[in-house]
This record gives sequence, C-alpha cells and structure tokens, in this order.
Amino acid sequence: MPREFEWQDETLGSEDFYREDLEDLLQEGAWTEGFNEWAEYTDLDEAQFRILTDLDLFQAFDFYWDPTDDRLRFDPPTVPDDWRERDATESLDSSTVSMIDGALDDLGRTVHETLEDYLERNDEASGFGWGEDTYGNREE
Repeated sequence: MPREFEWQDETLGSEDFYREDLEDLLQEGAWTEGFNEWAEYTDLDEAQFRILTDLDLFQAFDFYWDPTDDRLRFDPPTVPDDWRERDATESLDSSTVSMIDGALDDLGRTVHETLEDYLERNDEASGFGWGEDTYGNREE
C-alpha cells in the first residue's frame, strides 16, 4: 500500500479556520503516521485498496476546525452512489461497499486522533491554544 499522501488544498473560504495549519500538520507527517497505523489493522484487501486509489478517495478526506464546537472534525469520503455504473466498482456488492465506507471512516478517525496529537504537541511547543478560547470572546 502506498504510504504517501498528497494533500490537496481545497480552501473553501474564510470560514475554514486553520485549514492551512491543519494541512501543514498533515503534510509534516500526521497523515502518514495515521495512515500507517490504520494500514496495520484494516480488513481491506489489495483489490479494495486499489479501488480507493482509483476513485481518489484518499485525497477526498476533509479535516477542519469547527468554530461552532471549537474542535477538530473530519469528513470521510464514501464510495460514490453510482458505484454500480463505474468500471472500478461494478464487481462490488452492497456489503463490500459498506465495508469499504467503514474502513474509510476508520482511517479518518485514526488520522484525526494523530492530528490531535500533533496539535497538542504544537500547543505545548508554541504556547498557542487550539482549544479553550481559540477565537477569543465570541460574545463581543
């Protein structure tokens, strides 16, 4: 399985607080570390893994800071709804598609936890807080 990930910056606007900072941490190793941990226990076989690569699903993960809850979140990709019509996935059944979607969610959770560890280490090193009062007093 490939161990590298080319993070694609898809900044959606000013509401995406800290997206560039998170992207930097992913590129600095959070993605690779989380991916490698996930790869050790995933139940995906080589053919299923190749499907994820062919559909560019690894690049479709979204990690972002949610200013409403003041915490890190992620949105995992899923196998496209039209999977029955695609060459790469036409041989799959619904059960396998569900298993692949579950594996993508597991990958997202693993990378999310790793990214939180990176944030915590950066907080300690810089004295900057990502958690409490990240955005100051919002009632002003």
